[in-house]
Amino acid sequence: MPDSPISVTIALDSHDEEIAVLGSRDQFLRQIRDSLGIKILARHGELRIDGDADRVERAQLVFSELRQLYATKVTISSTEVNRILDETNPSASKLAELSPAPTPLEIREGSKVVRARTEGQAAYLKALKDNELVFALGPAGTGKTFLAVAVAVGALRSGSIKKIVLVRPAVEAGEHLGFLPGDLEAKINPYLRPLLDALNDLMDFEQVRRYMTSDLIEIAPLAYMRGRTLNDAMIILDEGQNATISQMKMFLTRMGSNARIVVTGDPSQNDLPPGIPSGLDDAVDRIRGIKSVGVITLTKSDIVRHPLVQAIVEAYEKPKKDQY
Repeated sequence: MPDSPISVTIALDSHDEEIAVLGSRDQFLRQIRDSLGIKILARHGELRIDGDADRVERAQLVFSELRQLYATKVTISSTEVNRILDETNPSASKLAELSPAPTPLEIREGSKVVRARTEGQAAYLKALKDNELVFALGPAGTGKTFLAVAVAVGALRSGSIKKIVLVRPAVEAGEHLGFLPGDLEAKINPYLRPLLDALNDLMDFEQVRRYMTSDLIEIAPLAYMRGRTLNDAMIILDEGQNATISQMKMFLTRMGSNARIVVTGDPSQNDLPPGIPSGLDDAVDRIRGIKSVGVITLTKSDIVRHPLVQAIVEAYEKPKKDQY
């Protein structure tokens, strides 16, 4: 039997809060109204909600969460509204309580929620949580760099670290650095661009710029790490397969107090000159099994980019028809 209809009024604190919580042209209001099947009227800084008691109470919870996001200066999006609607769904909560399966690992960064989309990614996120040094190996598109950067940004925002250092070897993939135009900084920038792309997927441009200006986020070539000790930091080495053995040793020994290191790489994409062994393979062989070290191997089944990427990876794994 449905609950008796009730009416509830919520007073918003300001016009700015009203715009943020209800959305442009009441976009979020309509989204909540249509999802819950209730009436919501906004007038003179107040919301009047009419409907069945359980649905009205759920709407109150949704608006309370949205107001908290606004108070913490988080940009509210339609995706965030959907997330809150899902979380306040009582049937979903009961199903979660009855289900023996663990809750999927996720990272909440502002209005964005980053979730593991494969079993391999879930294992990777768990390794990042449980270990001080993590090696993540796997092909392109498996989320190695993106997930590490997401964890680092969350740790920085929570205050558990004071700095993020993103590092890459400046090794050419079939091209030569000296042919690029500009000074040294301009020549190095293309190698660091993928790390900036990961940051920009998680934070807006102005936030990234502020964090870099205040030295909370640093992006640098691997060679610039020599002689440093990094405390209270999360340090991510991307494309680790392109580090030599001596470079990898140098990098791993930069770890100071309350520091965490993540090394990502694809052993099949080594761009080092012929005859020079990869420091990534060497380090994994030497360090695997040490306490607080995690080694995660992602496979083509963990690829979450465009579906064609998985097909391309598989195509390059097969021998050519004229090879015997």
